Amino acid sequence: EVGKAFEASAPCSHLVPVSETGHPDAGAVELTVNGEVRQSGDLNQLIWKVPEMISYLSGLFELQPGDIIMTGTPAGVGAVSKGDVLKGHVDGIGSIEVTVV
Repeated sequence: EVGKAFEASAPCSHLVPVSETGHPDAGAVELTVNGEVRQSGDLNQLIWKVPEMISYLSGLFELQPGDIIMTGTPAGVGAVSKGDVLKGHVDGIGSIEVTVV
């Protein structure tokens, strides 16, 4: 866990209530680094759909509003460097932009 959990390693956009989005089962998921697409996929490529994940995980953990379930990412994971600008987007949910410091 230490290899993936370090200070500021999981920036998040604002939280969007499911009452506003529903449980989307399709929509682009994309990450650009310095304007170049690094990762691109679709929610319909998830092995388990969002309601299935919530149901399963709620049997193992007490889930609370605001909890984040990290499911993995599309192909294209790679290193980033100081000064890189990362922009993430999930259709129907929102976007985030961060600069590596």
